[in-house]
Amino acid sequence: MNNIPEVRLGIIAVSRDCFVLSLSESRRKAVVAACAKKKISIYEAKTTVENENDALKAVEEVKKAGCNALVVFLGNFGPETSETIIARHFPGPVMYAAAAEDSGKDLIDGRGDAYCGMLNCSYNLGLRKLKAVIPECPVGDPKEIACMIDDFIPVARALIGVSHLKIITFGPRPQDFFACNAPIKGLYDLGVEIEENSELDLLVSYKKHKDDKRIAEVSRDMAKELGHGNQFPDFLPRLAQFEITLLDWAEAHRGERDYVAFANKCWPAFPTEFGFVPCYVNSRLASRGIPVACEVDIYGALSEYIGACVSNDAVTLLDINNSVPQDLYNAEVKPKFKKYTNHDVFMGFHCGNTPICKLKKEKNTSLKYQLIQNRTIEGGKKPDVTRGTLEGDIIPGPITFFRVHGGPNGSLQAYIAEGEVLPVSTRSFGGIGIFAIPEMGRFYRHVLIAKRYPHHGGVAWGKQGKALFTVFDYLGVPDIAFNQPKGMLYKTENPF
Repeated sequence: MNNIPEVRLGIIAVSRDCFVLSLSESRRKAVVAACAKKKISIYEAKTTVENENDALKAVEEVKKAGCNALVVFLGNFGPETSETIIARHFPGPVMYAAAAEDSGKDLIDGRGDAYCGMLNCSYNLGLRKLKAVIPECPVGDPKEIACMIDDFIPVARALIGVSHLKIITFGPRPQDFFACNAPIKGLYDLGVEIEENSELDLLVSYKKHKDDKRIAEVSRDMAKELGHGNQFPDFLPRLAQFEITLLDWAEAHRGERDYVAFANKCWPAFPTEFGFVPCYVNSRLASRGIPVACEVDIYGALSEYIGACVSNDAVTLLDINNSVPQDLYNAEVKPKFKKYTNHDVFMGFHCGNTPICKLKKEKNTSLKYQLIQNRTIEGGKKPDVTRGTLEGDIIPGPITFFRVHGGPNGSLQAYIAEGEVLPVSTRSFGGIGIFAIPEMGRFYRHVLIAKRYPHHGGVAWGKQGKALFTVFDYLGVPDIAFNQPKGMLYKTENPF
C-alpha cells in the first residue's frame, strides 16, 4: 500500500492559566503511556499551551517532529482561544479530547473541569469555522482517550490522503453511463485535484512502452500472483505494458500531489485499440492502494481511495448488480442465514477488477475474458482482445459498502452500509459475491434510488462505517445516509 499516507501523531496538552499546569501535563503523560500500551506511536509535545504564543510554539514543535496529525488534549478546562487556533495553524487533521476527573478523593486541587471546557472549545471552533474531529464521547480517562486516538488514526489517514490526492482520468465516460461521471466541482470543494485526459493520450503512451525492458519482470510477477489461474501466459506482456504505462503516468503527472487514483475508460473502444481489457491491471494497482475506477467513475475512484486509507487494505468497486434468484436463496442462503430475507441480499459484481487477495482461492479464480464484450466485439468466438479480467467469487466476511458522490444538482452526498459477503457460491462470472446488508431493500429504494445514486459502490473489507462517517462529516458532506433499521422510517418511506 505505497500510495497511502503514514500517520505520524502528536499530542499537545492545553491548560487554562487559573488551573494548576502540572495537572494537564500529568494527565497528558498518562495518555501517552496508555497509547504505548496499545502500541500507538505518538509524539508528546513538551510545550503546554496556556496562551496564544504557547499555541504557536507548540504547533512548531510538533511540525518539526514530523507530525501530520494532532491530538489537542484538554487536561483541564483549557484556554478556548489558544487551544482552537492550534487547529488553524496545524496543517493536518486535528482531534480534540478532554480528561475525565481522576478520583473522588481529589476534587479540589485535582479537579480539571474539562467536561465543561469541551463545550467552550467546540463553540470556539465553530466561531472560527475550524474543522476538527471530536469523538462521540470526547471526555475520558487515559485508556479511553487512547481508544479515541486509535479510532482517529484511520480517519486522519484518509483526511491526509484526500488533501494530497490527484485523480487522473482517461475518458470520456461511455455513452449511457452518465451516472458514473458527476459534476467535478465537489472534488475541488473536498480539496482533491483532478487531471482529465483523453483515452487517446493513454493509447499513445501505451504504444511508447512497447519495448520497455520492465515488461518481462512485470509479466513474471503477474504469473506468480495468478498461479494456477494463469490461463493466458502469452497474453501477460500486453497487460504488463499497460501496468507500467499507468504507473509511469502517475509519477510524471502527480505534480504537487503525493497520492494518485485513476478513473479510466475501459470500453467500448478500449479492447479493440489496446488489445485487451484492463481489469486485471486495475486489480493489481488497487491492491497497492492505487484505485483504478472503471468507466471513468471519478467519484468511484475517490470513494475507493478513501476506503483504502480508512481500512489500510485493498478495496474494490462493484456494481450493485442483480438480485439473488429465489431458488438459490431458498437452497443456500435461507437455511444458513435466517436473519436475512431475500430483500437483504444481492450480488455485487464487476468484470474483473477486484484484487486477487479478495477472491477465494479456488480453481475458477483466474485470468479470463470479458464475456459481455466478447459477445459484442468477437461474436462469442475464441477470445483475444477481450481477455484481461480477473474472475472469481469474493471472499466471505464483513464488508462496508459505501460511496461519496456529486448528486444531480452538484451537491455532495454519501452513503455507508455495513454488511457481509456470504460464503455461498455465486454460480456466475466476473468478480462477484453474494452480499447481505440488513434492510437492504429499504436502503436500496429510499437511499440509492431516491437520492439518485449510480450503480457503482465502493467496497472496503471489515466494519469501517464509524471511520467513514467521521471522514465524510469532517469533509463537510451534508447528506450521509445509512441502512436504517426496521422501524426507523426514511423521509420518503410510506408509513402505511
